[in-house]
Amino acid sequence: MDVTLAIDAMGGDHGPSVTIPAAIEYLKHFPGDTVVLVGIPDAIESELRTLGAKTGVHLRVHPASEVVAMDESPQSALRGKKDSSMRVAINLVKSGEASACISAGNTGALMATARYVLKTIPGIDRPAIASFLPTNTGQVCMLDLGANTDCTAEHLLQFALMGSTLVNALEHKTRPTIGLLNIGSEDIKGNEVVKQASELLRASDLNFYGNVEGNDIFLGVTDVVVCDGFVGNVALKTAEGVAKMMGGFLREEFSRNVFTKIGALFSLPALKAFKHRLDHRRYNGASFLGLKGIVVKSHGSADSYAFLCAIERAAEEARGGMLQHISEHVEKWHHQRHNPGQGAA
Repeated sequence: MDVTLAIDAMGGDHGPSVTIPAAIEYLKHFPGDTVVLVGIPDAIESELRTLGAKTGVHLRVHPASEVVAMDESPQSALRGKKDSSMRVAINLVKSGEASACISAGNTGALMATARYVLKTIPGIDRPAIASFLPTNTGQVCMLDLGANTDCTAEHLLQFALMGSTLVNALEHKTRPTIGLLNIGSEDIKGNEVVKQASELLRASDLNFYGNVEGNDIFLGVTDVVVCDGFVGNVALKTAEGVAKMMGGFLREEFSRNVFTKIGALFSLPALKAFKHRLDHRRYNGASFLGLKGIVVKSHGSADSYAFLCAIERAAEEARGGMLQHISEHVEKWHHQRHNPGQGAA
């Protein structure tokens, strides 16, 4: 299945110098797909000339006259920049001209604009930010990572449903296991919201594993980890900080003296494999789940390789029919809840 991807070419810390090389590289791997570069035409065409690339059937430029700054407020972007590259790219998803939108721009502005333009799937109260993180056994889908700092138990149940559907669509796991992030595995642990969410999850048809703790995230205990956006964002940033610290420690120790430098040479293959396994760029691309359209957010400081991974994530979601799966799952879930005597969904 060929897909059309709308890329906010102006978004992020580096703009066209990162987004456009990544888009061209993507088309080398998926020549049947179509990429629409959205942004200021002069800036896009200048980068294309630098790269020696030409537009055509599968690589097009769609003009937008404004750019949302990385420090701009969501309200300012939503109300004052209706022709921003971010909004125009989302509009292409809304109109059906694109299967997904990818942006490295301002997270708050992107979420506010996407929610306003695309609206949420019926039955979903709030969209959530989901991403995959490396584990001992592969990877885990974690959500919410920052969109909703205050959540009800019902919201956490909806996040679990969407995360389960995402893993099913991308990894083809029939019944992904769901873990509810808590301060302990026992049912009596946690605040009232988490306790209520646990009850709702146990009563649902989801494959609920139970409570998981912070150390379980990277052990790969479950396929999905659910939490509110405040906790999720803190956990994510903590993990990123630890990974950077470990990398710094390794560099310091291997460069301490001539003997450690020689040891580093012998350890080079293992070090490269270690770096690849923990390379955060491979997991770049956070999905805005719950919207009536596919939107993937790249890290603002992403390089071209990381942004390429975000593009691939969006394409996988579009090809896997993720949006349709979530809509169907939500509809069945609501039917089951309101008609309990008619069997499981």
